[in-house]
Amino acid sequence: MENLIFSLNATMPVFLLMVLGAFFRRVGLIDGKFVNGMNRFVFNASLPVLLFEDLSTSDFAEVWDGRFVLFCFGATLLGIGLAALLSMGLKEKAIRGEFIQASYRSSAAILGIAFIKNIYGNAGMAPLMIIGSVPLYNVMAVVVLSFTRPDSGALNADTLKKTLKGIAANPIILGILAGLAWSLMGIPQPAIMTKTISSLANVATPLGLMAMGAAFDWKQAGAKVKPALGASFLKLVCFCGIFLPAAIAFGFREEQLVAILVMLGSATTVSCYIMARNMGHEGVLTSSVVALTTCGSAFTLTFWLFLIKSLGLI
Repeated sequence: MENLIFSLNATMPVFLLMVLGAFFRRVGLIDGKFVNGMNRFVFNASLPVLLFEDLSTSDFAEVWDGRFVLFCFGATLLGIGLAALLSMGLKEKAIRGEFIQASYRSSAAILGIAFIKNIYGNAGMAPLMIIGSVPLYNVMAVVVLSFTRPDSGALNADTLKKTLKGIAANPIILGILAGLAWSLMGIPQPAIMTKTISSLANVATPLGLMAMGAAFDWKQAGAKVKPALGASFLKLVCFCGIFLPAAIAFGFREEQLVAILVMLGSATTVSCYIMARNMGHEGVLTSSVVALTTCGSAFTLTFWLFLIKSLGLI
């Protein structure tokens, strides 16, 4: 019972904030324009500052773990390969790219950091997990969606180049690099700077989660039911079932294991839909998977967390 309570305490506040976001949207306290503004603010300002705060005050030698980063990269790459292999069984070729992207691409930044902060009080290993997985998420999404686009089978070099530039200028990546650089230089932070950074960082998690909840579309959950359920099962259950035991075998524990868990089993990010639509895909399957995994991860993440807690791994 103690382990179950621990798991619920870690996961339920995260999803309750998302429910509050949906409720506030429903009663008219926030609208679509405000939700978009919140998403931009969190992504471009408060979340990068949160990552900078955690890393800049840490000892770089203690924070960096190349073995952990390589595992996150390898697990992500293998997950993409597995999703691509399974997509070959879909009769409708036009949706294969959406199936692959929606199956592997997690909301690692907002949801991942929220879970880890809820358990440990800081971002923990989330920044290194992001370094190992998020750039690969974006590059492979462009490759996959370009090759599987309904009107073209060729990779658009200009689109890939643009995406690589976008990764280099990604505010989250920049926040991580700035935090690591500050840590390496060992520059003390004045009290005024520390308090200002802390105030801005503290709004990242609640605003980001409420924005996700407010953007949730229940109507999309029923579209493309069979492939959407398949991709959602792969996202929430299969990847965790395959790679969590591997992570345990490699000796990852505590914050490392929780970071790997949210990388593997958190909901499909909303940006998948935006990218799919912008690259010539219908987007219906993607939005369905986003809806299903957002709802389903409340239960599956609680289960996985309960399991690894019961095994004494965290």
